[in-house]
Amino acid sequence: MTPQMVVSIGREALTLTLLVAGPMLLFGLIIGLTIAIFQAVTQINEMTLTFVPKILAIGMALLVFLPWMINLLTDFTRHMFELIPQLAG
Repeated sequence: MTPQMVVSIGREALTLTLLVAGPMLLFGLIIGLTIAIFQAVTQINEMTLTFVPKILAIGMALLVFLPWMINLLTDFTRHMFELIPQLAG
């Protein structure tokens, strides 16, 4: 195993992590900003107001993007298993 191979695997793993977490983080960010603007406009400073909508948005994003996420993760896992013979040599 060469250092370039290790860096390549690490880069691929980090990219996959960002791709899998990205949709849920983006939905949470959009809902959080929307509620923050709403609170600023109406001057409602309730801390728990942002919690439930964010959880619901993240849950909906998970349901919508789950097949795509599973596909990415299985492809990455398959690729890692295919690299096992090269690691021994």
